[in-house]
Amino acid sequence: MRTGSEPSTARSPLRMRLWLSLWGTAWAAFGLAAFLVTGRAGWATACGVLLVVAVTDLCLVVRRLRQGARYQPGRDVPPYDPGRHGPGR
Repeated sequence: MRTGSEPSTARSPLRMRLWLSLWGTAWAAFGLAAFLVTGRAGWATACGVLLVVAVTDLCLVVRRLRQGARYQPGRDVPPYDPGRHGPGR
């Protein structure tokens, strides 16, 4: 639902987040493997944590992309109408 206050060419940042999380996943996996081979456990742990964060973000982004632009959580939750429930009202 357009309210007139947003640009007509506005796009969701989910596609950008998808590519950034793929990029982060690749680099974290590479760093994890490289630091494991060289025996640096601290840096390998840091890359492992970063890898988990990137994969989690990737899963959330893919889930939201599959839900679609008009996703509503359920029948008991009405659609959001910015005109009636916007800030300051």
